[in-house]
Amino acid sequence: MMDVPTANQSQTPYQPWADQNGWFPASPQGPSCNPLPGFQHLSLSSPSDQRPLYNHLQASNQGCQSHAYHSTPYSNCADQQQIIPDAHVSSMVAAASQGRNIPPCSLPLTMEGMQPCKLQQMPFYPPHNPHQAISPPFQPSYTHHSSPNGPQSPHQNHLPISSPSFGQCANQSQPCMPQHAFERANVESSAGYTHNHASPTSPIQQQPQWTLAAHSRGAINEFVPNAAAPDRNIMPQSPNSESRYGLDPELLPSVVKVIAEDRAEWEGKVFVSEPFSRLPPLATTSCIVEDRGNASPLAIRSASYCVPCEGQTALLSRLPLGALLTPLAKQNAGEKPLPVCKESEFVMGCGCCGASMCPVMGWQDCGQRFYCPFCGKLSEVPWQHYQPTKGVEGVRVDKDKRPELSMGSYEILNSQQGEPAALLLAIDVSASALRGGHLEFATQQILTLLTSLKREDGDALSDVRVGLMTYDSRIHLYDLSPALSRPHMLVITETEDLQLPVREGLLVSLKDCIDSIDSVLQLIPQFSPECDDCSGVPMELPVKAGLAVLQALSCPGKLLIFHTAPLIEMRHTNSSSGFFGSNKPKSIFQPSDLALSLAKECVSQGCSVHLFVLSQQDVGGAWPGHIPYLTGGALHTYGHLQGELDRERFTTDLKGIVETDTGYKAELRIFVSKDLRVSGCYGLFIPGPSPSQVAMATLDWRTTLAVELAHTRALDETRGVAIQAVLSYSTQTGERRTRVHTLTLRCSRHLQDAFRQYQAQTLLTFYCKKIYCAVLERPLQELREELQTEVTEALASYRKHCCSASVSAGQLVLPQYLRALPVYINSLRKSEVLLPGLRSSVHQRLQQRCQVLSMDTCSTSTHFYPLLLPVPLSLDSSSSPNPEEALRCCAASLEPRGLYLVHAPLALLLWVGTQVPACTLVELFNTSCFSSLPSGETKLPVLENPLSISVRSLINTLNSLAPCARKLLVVKQGDTCEETLQRHLVEDKSPNGGASYADFLYHLHVNSVRLLQ
Repeated sequence: MMDVPTANQSQTPYQPWADQNGWFPASPQGPSCNPLPGFQHLSLSSPSDQRPLYNHLQASNQGCQSHAYHSTPYSNCADQQQIIPDAHVSSMVAAASQGRNIPPCSLPLTMEGMQPCKLQQMPFYPPHNPHQAISPPFQPSYTHHSSPNGPQSPHQNHLPISSPSFGQCANQSQPCMPQHAFERANVESSAGYTHNHASPTSPIQQQPQWTLAAHSRGAINEFVPNAAAPDRNIMPQSPNSESRYGLDPELLPSVVKVIAEDRAEWEGKVFVSEPFSRLPPLATTSCIVEDRGNASPLAIRSASYCVPCEGQTALLSRLPLGALLTPLAKQNAGEKPLPVCKESEFVMGCGCCGASMCPVMGWQDCGQRFYCPFCGKLSEVPWQHYQPTKGVEGVRVDKDKRPELSMGSYEILNSQQGEPAALLLAIDVSASALRGGHLEFATQQILTLLTSLKREDGDALSDVRVGLMTYDSRIHLYDLSPALSRPHMLVITETEDLQLPVREGLLVSLKDCIDSIDSVLQLIPQFSPECDDCSGVPMELPVKAGLAVLQALSCPGKLLIFHTAPLIEMRHTNSSSGFFGSNKPKSIFQPSDLALSLAKECVSQGCSVHLFVLSQQDVGGAWPGHIPYLTGGALHTYGHLQGELDRERFTTDLKGIVETDTGYKAELRIFVSKDLRVSGCYGLFIPGPSPSQVAMATLDWRTTLAVELAHTRALDETRGVAIQAVLSYSTQTGERRTRVHTLTLRCSRHLQDAFRQYQAQTLLTFYCKKIYCAVLERPLQELREELQTEVTEALASYRKHCCSASVSAGQLVLPQYLRALPVYINSLRKSEVLLPGLRSSVHQRLQQRCQVLSMDTCSTSTHFYPLLLPVPLSLDSSSSPNPEEALRCCAASLEPRGLYLVHAPLALLLWVGTQVPACTLVELFNTSCFSSLPSGETKLPVLENPLSISVRSLINTLNSLAPCARKLLVVKQGDTCEETLQRHLVEDKSPNGGASYADFLYHLHVNSVRLLQ
């Protein structure tokens, strides 16, 4: 574990690492101590193939420095990229034999002309492993495994790492190693690690070097960091960016580079999705998917596209087996629409397990029977759907004419017809709501939206049934029957056992009741408060009333609640950070029994709850978001709708909720090959008795779930693996449909094949959903430790079982498509949910958990690694900021003369440097003075110049990608609100205490090496 020191460490005095909230609360006493010696200068050379090589060093004439940076290299071999130092410090061996304390040391000092140094000891911390204790001393061993791709090239590209030296110069009696000895050590030895435990006689051990896996898809391509360019103008590293071990963050594996490489390969191109296909493009890459028998990765994205045949092999990888399901995923522009077939016409699926027909079914007896890979049984084909087979493979002659036989995704139009979905509005008219002064605006926006729906002839929502009710401590229903001259109000005072006085007229077609709704909405702001609501109004009251209306009329729908009164506190909540550092937070994340019971009723009825809290209220009442999010709805909070920004956000959210295509009364069934089972399902829903069956009130095209798989027996390598997601749901008009997605994957007995088919973004999304669901039952500290342990053990497993013989014990090795995994995992570990900050309320943490749990892979990866976009200061009419030119999320990417947009699904920030030219400020903000620049939530003025037009256009584009409306936050350099920006600079140390990316990667490597000893 990384956050808490272990007892079996060196006795040299040192500042202990921080508790669960971080690593380093304060600098160690005495001179700065770093386990890596330092280089000061690099000289680059190129081999005959004109690729830059980083394997030539020049001696440094500098003395020992306490804070010198070093650079991290990449070099390519057959299947991995390496970050490798060029030599050892052989003189350290003699020092250790004399009983000197020697810090862990992976890199040599450039010794010529340097003063001798007094070395300090640096403690090492093993990874948390609940099953096995790691006994000291730490002795990494070499692993020799032949590469499946053959021997590595002898001309590997090495870039040396320069690092901080150990501390102040002292002890002149011990000379340092000369330069010629340093070069000789580089030739004679491949890697070294020097570490001293509590005993002064502990053996000299080998220091980890740094190696990263190759990024190329099949080919061996050079991976040279952008930061290596000598002419790049980079700001000095921020203290939050600095590595305790001297690693240069700019030269570590880059998420930005990985995404850019994938876009360069797939952007605008066609990915053919066929059975046993290769890795798809990343979720952040937009491309056209052609379905040739395999579901689109937008609908099903597997954690690994090559599944180990043996269960023991899968456990050995330490990486999860599973998939991400987005049943109602939108198709990209340019793709063919999903084929729809009638229930009476399509070939029925397996009669034994219930799986739907798909291209994976194997035909036998000339097409009379088919083999189901999900249960392993044979089913007869009804005579009316029989067609003969042809060829050796036994393919039906009508395969190309039937979507269920030839496509990975299709939809079935069922013969049964259900009730159309309704739109039910519940408005708070309590005393506090009427005094707030915002009901007039809210009712006006509701009326505007309903009027626009009525005018859109032919749209599914143009004829939606609408109901209206108001409430305080009582319920006011409205009979909107068109036969009445004016609406009738029905007051229900007995709210414990709701009994509806009438049923007819409570839900009426929009075109028949728009005038009645208009008259009621205009009168609502003029109501007189009939009772004092100082004690608050329970949010469950309008939910019960709305649910009763839908149940009485047997229809699904959306319940929109506009609430203002104080929320009654159903149970005690604690907002202190210390509370989240204990084992008690799981009680906060758990919904109350009443909320859970109501949510289950809503799911059964197909009712989603969308709650608009129109008053700014923080902790003090029970968090009202449990019921909305468990039913497929959401929670939206505003500050009395007085400001223009809140009003715009309210309007956008309201329109998005009403107009989003939604599936009601959804039932999801998951089928997997008979030798696998579904061991878990994670997402925003109420768990049922079986993880392979999920019931949801509603879902839309963003709703994504994660399923975890486990072996029951060995897989057949020739058959592969099949995963099928079958979603039954009702549309807005009441049509009952079934959407089927089937994905087929390869199997392999080789562990390396599985590692090569994982993607970092998919693993991040899977881990996020699993961990965020586990916070209901387990302490946060334990979850962070488990997450780190799993990744550490996965790196150790890959190192042990998949590396070639030439990889030494000191080299960090990452699978080629998991280069970005460490920075993603570190961002997840220090997120607001798992590592709460001092300035985040309990409500904010609960809100963020639910918002992130419902995200798809693209939004999740952007949430944990936001886009940092530079804004050009001079633009003409033909140029604009490019979202594809993102920078690394660290303070070092920000220059005082620059403007930068930070885009995450839940936040949008504009950072303004102190040295931005006055003319730029005038063009964008209509002010030339930096000090008078508005800070915080702001709306950019509408100015007619290229810069203003381009920036506002980019903001509109980014807002269209977000799941909810956001307010632009302007952050001035040096301003107090800069902490908000620091939370999104995920490569730096977090304000909450989370480690920087460089330090986290270093310790992942060290701990993975220790596991092998």
